[in-house]
Amino acid sequence: MKIDHLVINVDKFIQEDKELINSIHSIGLPYKPRWGKGTKGFKVSNIWIGKEYFELVRIKAKDGGGWIKDWTTKYLDGHRGLIGFALEVNDIEETYQQLLSQNVNVSPPEPLTFRWFFNLLTKTMPWRNLYLPEFKGVPFQFFLQQLNDEKSKTYMEQYMVPNSRDNAIEGITEVNIYGKLTEGDKKVLYALFEDYEESKDLLKINLGAQTIRFITSNTYRVEVVLKCNNKDYSNKKINIHNLQIQNS
Repeated sequence: MKIDHLVINVDKFIQEDKELINSIHSIGLPYKPRWGKGTKGFKVSNIWIGKEYFELVRIKAKDGGGWIKDWTTKYLDGHRGLIGFALEVNDIEETYQQLLSQNVNVSPPEPLTFRWFFNLLTKTMPWRNLYLPEFKGVPFQFFLQQLNDEKSKTYMEQYMVPNSRDNAIEGITEVNIYGKLTEGDKKVLYALFEDYEESKDLLKINLGAQTIRFITSNTYRVEVVLKCNNKDYSNKKINIHNLQIQNS
């Protein structure tokens, strides 16, 4: 299991304001918000970080144009920032059964499908997603993803451009989530992750070279730390709503 991408609800200016786009470029992150998938109801723009990425989502119509229904509703109700946290797994069916056996209410693995070109065409993405319950203490949820096969993975990776690896920024190493988890939230985490450490105000999840931390705080915010091997961009940061991206 590894961090794959973070889905972030954003306002229009995040995708269109030249000053903001330039400030993202200034920390070494290539960003072309006009690129990316979308319909008349939603617009996605990506920031590619090696093989991981940020998926910035703006809802343009009340029906969401085929975007995930619950996330569309939350967006229209004012939610901004991290909404979905994607983890890549090797066997999504096996993980699904394991979660069910621990009484976690998860959706069955299904492909993401949306209609486009005036609802005349249907596009099905070459992966399946499984959604875990929404957290009660912090406003996002984990979901699991598995590409259909290696051919699909190679196909998708060719579209991960422009990429920050060209600036020696190579991937996501840490995600630190500040807020207050409920006991029910923790039970989901215990079922999902095998390698974790817990103390009074910290729940640390180890994913090989990546780490997720839940840090008890009265104020909710998210920090994402990137592996940066370029001194010109080291320690630079940018805020997108209540999410901070920082180079290590």
